Amino acid sequence: MKAITELDNMLTSPSDRLIADLKKIDGDILILGVGGKMGPTLAKLAKRAIDEGNLEKRVIGVSRFLSGNLREELEAAGIETISCDLLNDEALQALPNVKNIIYMAGNKFGTVGNEHFTWAMNAYLAGRIAEKFKDSQIVAFSTGNVYPLTNVLTNGCTEDFPVNPVGEYAQSCLGRERILTYFSHKHQTPMLIFRLNYAIDLRYGVLLEIAKHVYEGKAIDLSMGNVNVIWQGDANEYALRSLRHVDYPPTILNITGPETLSVRWVAKEFGKRFGKEALYVNEESDKALLNNASQAHKLFGYPRVSVQEMMDMVADWVANGGEMHNKPTHFQEREGAF
Repeated sequence: MKAITELDNMLTSPSDRLIADLKKIDGDILILGVGGKMGPTLAKLAKRAIDEGNLEKRVIGVSRFLSGNLREELEAAGIETISCDLLNDEALQALPNVKNIIYMAGNKFGTVGNEHFTWAMNAYLAGRIAEKFKDSQIVAFSTGNVYPLTNVLTNGCTEDFPVNPVGEYAQSCLGRERILTYFSHKHQTPMLIFRLNYAIDLRYGVLLEIAKHVYEGKAIDLSMGNVNVIWQGDANEYALRSLRHVDYPPTILNITGPETLSVRWVAKEFGKRFGKEALYVNEESDKALLNNASQAHKLFGYPRVSVQEMMDMVADWVANGGEMHNKPTHFQEREGAF
C-alpha cells in the first residue's frame, strides 16, 4: 500500500457486522471532534456503512476546521459538517440535538505547561456535552491511561481493574469519565466509555515509530517494553458498534488488540523486513501500560487486521516514503507527562 487513497479506502471499508448493527440503531450520528487523527476515517466509515446498507441516516461531523481542507473532504464524502468551538457554550448549545453521539474531542499532547486547557477540554467540557445531549446516547472516547502500570505477566487491566491514572492528562481523562457518569445517573443518559489503547494508522502510531527508528538506524527506547495496539479501522468500527451497547450508568469497555506485544520483538520483526539490525536503549521494566480488551472481542469479534498485517503495511509504507503525521505517541512515557 503506497497511496493515501488506498489507505483511506481500507480504513473506511465497513464490515457486514457494522452495517447490521447500524440498521438496529435509530437516528442520525453526530461526531464531536471529527478533526482529530481518527475522526475523519470514523465519519467516512459510518457514511459508507449507511450507504451500503441503504439506511436513512445522516452523519454530521463537528470540529473547529481551522486549517486544511478536511471540511471539503468530508462534505465530498457525503458527511455534513458544522464548524464549532465546543468550549464556546453558545456555539455548543446551537448544535442540533441528534440521537447518537460519538464524543471524540479532547486534549493530550501539550498538557505540560497548559494543564488548565487539558482539564477544560477533558473534564469541564464533558459536563457541558452531557447536559446538551442528555436525551441522546453517547459513546465517549477515553484512554487506557486511566489504569496504572501493571505487571506484563498479568494480561493487562480488565474493565473492573481499579483505576489509578499517572499524570495530569490521564487524571483529566478519568475526570471526564466521572463527570459523564454523574450526568448519566442524573438524566439516565445511556453511555459507553471507550477506553482505547494505541490505534494504528500507517501515518502515525506505535508501530510506525518503531519501524521508522529501525529503518533510520536509531535506537529503540525500551522503557515501556510492552504495548497493545489495534488497527484504526477496527477501533473506529468498534466505536460505531458500541452505540448498541450503551447503558446507564455507563458501560466501560477496553479497546485494543488481543496481544501484549514486546517492543523488542516488534523492532526485531521490522529489522527482518528492512534487512537492518534493531538497536536499543534502556531496559524493559516488568510493568507496562496494558489493556485487556477481551470483553470487546467477545462483543465485536477479533480485529479484522492482524499485527503481522499491520507490520507488513507499516514496513512497506516506511520503505517507500509514505506520508507521515509528525505526531509521536510518546508511548514510552512512564510518568504521564504529555
